[in-house]
Amino acid sequence: MSDLRELYRSLILEHNKRPRNRGPLAGADFTAEGFNPLCGDKVLVHVKFDLDGRLTHVHFEGHGCAIATASASMMTESTAGEARATVEALRHDFLSLMQDANPRQELRDVLGELAVFEGVREFPARIKCATLAWHTIQAALDGVEGRITTE
Repeated sequence: MSDLRELYRSLILEHNKRPRNRGPLAGADFTAEGFNPLCGDKVLVHVKFDLDGRLTHVHFEGHGCAIATASASMMTESTAGEARATVEALRHDFLSLMQDANPRQELRDVLGELAVFEGVREFPARIKCATLAWHTIQAALDGVEGRITTE
C-alpha cells in the first residue's frame, strides 16, 4: 500500500509542478470564481462549449496549495471533450469519493487517476482544497456570476 500511496503523491506533485490547462481561455463561454477562505485557495475556471454542448476546452487560473492546483489540473484533463451530463456525473463521483468514509471500488474505477485524492480524506481540512475546482466548474456550467466559496 505504501508504494501505491507514493505513486499517488507523485501524481499530485507532478500536476502541481506542471499543471495542465492553466491560464486564461480566449473566448470562454463561462468563467466562474471559487475561493476557499480556510486556506486562501482561489481558482477561476473557464469553459468553452461546442454546438453539441460538449466542453471543448477547460482551463483554470489562480493560486493555491499543491492539492488545489493538482485537482484543478486533473479536473481540466478529465472534463475537456465531455458532455455536460458526463462532467456533472464525474463531479458527483469525485465529491462522493471525498465525502464517503468507505467508497465503493466501482467509484474508484470510474474516477481512474482522480482516485489519487482519496488519501486527502485523512486530512479533513484539505478536502476543501481538493474539491474547490469541482465546485467552481459546476458554477461555470450553471453560469453563476460572482464568487462561490467552499463554506
